Amino acid sequence: MQEIVHQFIDGIRQTRWLEFVAVIFGIASVIFSRMENIWVYPTGIVNTLLYTWFCFGWWNLYAEGSLNFYYTIMSIYGWWVWAQKKEGKHLPISWNTRKDWTISLLFFTGSWALLYFILKKYTNSVVPWGDSFASAAAYTGMWQMARKKVENWIWWIITNLASVPLYFYKHAVFTSVQYVVFLVLAVMGYITWRNKITRQLATALEQPGQSAMMQHES
Repeated sequence: MQEIVHQFIDGIRQTRWLEFVAVIFGIASVIFSRMENIWVYPTGIVNTLLYTWFCFGWWNLYAEGSLNFYYTIMSIYGWWVWAQKKEGKHLPISWNTRKDWTISLLFFTGSWALLYFILKKYTNSVVPWGDSFASAAAYTGMWQMARKKVENWIWWIITNLASVPLYFYKHAVFTSVQYVVFLVLAVMGYITWRNKITRQLATALEQPGQSAMMQHES
């Protein structure tokens, strides 16, 4: 434990200022996501562009680097989706259907297997299993977030749990702390979105048209 504490302190001292900037924008992005605020995307793009550079240039975390590049592309897509309106309303939060769950699990499994194979065979990564797992979970979470699925938070919780030890092992201590904060915010985000969609469904059922339909069906 004493060795871990010393490693943590040394890691904080050695953290470069640009990493602090990236972490601040990353935390801001997650807070905006929890609020269902479109600013999640511009702040997130700053974070992911910087981390693409860090992962490839500093830490040799190739799957995480490709992940952050993917984040950037998906942030542009998500920004566009969230900005759209249908019948005067923005895209609402929703739960996964059974089909959504099947697709997301297949997507996660396929991404994990492909990333592990690439890392193991073509790179000098010393943590191919952990790097590929965290990245695959995050790929899935980002895709689900762009579609405003409540379950995106579950994938972020999994991602954060895997990323904390991964970055600590690579001596990116401040980034590891960032993922601890992300983990707490992801749990809070899941609770917030779950409560919000529960209220939305309750409001919909209270509308005259919906009530009449339910009475007719009963």
